Amino acid sequence: MNVLYNLGINLLKWGAKLAALRNKKIKKMVEGQSCTFNLLETKIKADDHRKTVWIHAASLGEFEQGRPLIEMIRRNQPDYRIVLTFFSPSGYEIRKHYKDADVVCYLPFDTPANAKRFLDTVSPDIAVFVKYEFWGNYLQQLGRRNIPTYIISSIFRRGQIFFRPWGGMFRRMLDCFTRIYVQDDASRQLLASIGVSDVTVAGDTRFDRVSDILASCKPFPIVERFASSSQFTLIIGSSWQPDEDIVIPYFNTHPGMKLIIAPHEFDDERLQAMKERITRPTVLYTEATEAKVADADCLIINCFGILSSCYRYARAAYIGGGFGAGIHNLNEAAVYGIPVIFGPNHSKFKEAHDLIECGGGFTITGHDDFDRLADRLTSDVEFLAASGNAAGTYIKQHLGATKRIYNELFSTTTSGRKHQISK
Repeated sequence: MNVLYNLGINLLKWGAKLAALRNKKIKKMVEGQSCTFNLLETKIKADDHRKTVWIHAASLGEFEQGRPLIEMIRRNQPDYRIVLTFFSPSGYEIRKHYKDADVVCYLPFDTPANAKRFLDTVSPDIAVFVKYEFWGNYLQQLGRRNIPTYIISSIFRRGQIFFRPWGGMFRRMLDCFTRIYVQDDASRQLLASIGVSDVTVAGDTRFDRVSDILASCKPFPIVERFASSSQFTLIIGSSWQPDEDIVIPYFNTHPGMKLIIAPHEFDDERLQAMKERITRPTVLYTEATEAKVADADCLIINCFGILSSCYRYARAAYIGGGFGAGIHNLNEAAVYGIPVIFGPNHSKFKEAHDLIECGGGFTITGHDDFDRLADRLTSDVEFLAASGNAAGTYIKQHLGATKRIYNELFSTTTSGRKHQISK
C-alpha cells in the first residue's frame, strides 16, 4: 500500500495505544493483538500441513453473519483448520472459546510487516472476510500469494469511499478479492459502475443464522413462566437508554402489558438506574425464581447468550440502537413470526426497509409514534397476527445464502482461480 495509507495505519495503532491508557475496551484489543503471533505459533506447528481457512470478522455482528459458513465448513470439511480473527473486543472477548474454530485471535493492525508475518504463519489456502473490513496490506499480500480471497454478505452504498472521486486506493482493494458476495442487486450495480464485475448476489447469511437459532433454541422455563400470564409481552432487545426512555413510560401506565428488557450493556450502575425508572414489579433474570416471576411485570435479562431464544416468548419486539449508531439484529426477532419495532437510524439496514415494506416492521421517531403503535398492537389481534406473519414469511423467503456461497467457494472456478476441495 502507499505511504499515506501506511502512515494512517501507524497513527491508528499509536492512537489505540494511547487510548488504551484510559479505555478498557481498547486496552483489551491492544493487549490481545500483542499476543496474536505467540498464540498462532503455538497453535499452528510448522510440520502441520493441514489446509487452512482464514475467516475474519470485525466484531460480534459480523461473526454472527459468518457463523453459518464457518459451521458448514466444519461439518463438511472436518479436516480443515479454521482460523478466526477479530478486530474488536466485542467479538473476540465473547467468542474466544468458539468451538468450531481451531484458533481464535485478534487481527494485528494492518502494517506491511504484520500482514506478511500473519500470512507466513497462518498460510491460508482460502481467506474470507465478512461484510466489511478492507485492510489494504493484508489484501495485497493475499493477492501476491495467489490465495483465493472472498468477502461475503457485503453491502455497498453510493456514499461509501469506493464511489467517491478520491477513492481510487480503496477501489483497488476491491480488485484483490477473487469474488465479492453481496446481499442485493443494488450493491452489484454500484460495483459494476466502477468496473468491479467479479460479484455474485448471494443474499445475507444472517437469515440462515437466525433460522439455525430457531431450529435449535433452548427453552428458558423462567422466561416462559413470566410471559405465560400475560396476553401481550413486549421484549426490548439490545436496548440503549434512549430506547428505554420511550418504552418504559408506556409500560408503566399499561398494566395489561408485560415487559422483557435485554439491555445492550448491563453493569450494576445502569441496571440500578433502569430499575428506578420502572414503577411496576421488576426482577433480574439472574435472581429470578418461579415465585418471583409470578409477581413481576418486568424481567430484565442481565446476562449474555439467551436473548435470541427469548424472543419466542414475546408477542412483539422492540430492537434497540435506532436512536444511536444503528439498529441491532432485527432478524433474530422476526424469525419467530413477531412484528419488530425500531428507531429512525436504520437507513443502512436493508432488512429494516424490507420489513417495513412487507408490513412486518415499524419505525418510530419518538414517544407519540410508539404509543400509537403499541396501542394498536395490544388491541387489534388481527393486525398483530398479520404483522407477525409478514415478518416470519420475510425471513423464510431469504434463506439459502450460506449454501450458495459455500458451494461456490469450495467447488467452483471463480474469476479464473480455482479452489477445489475434495468431498
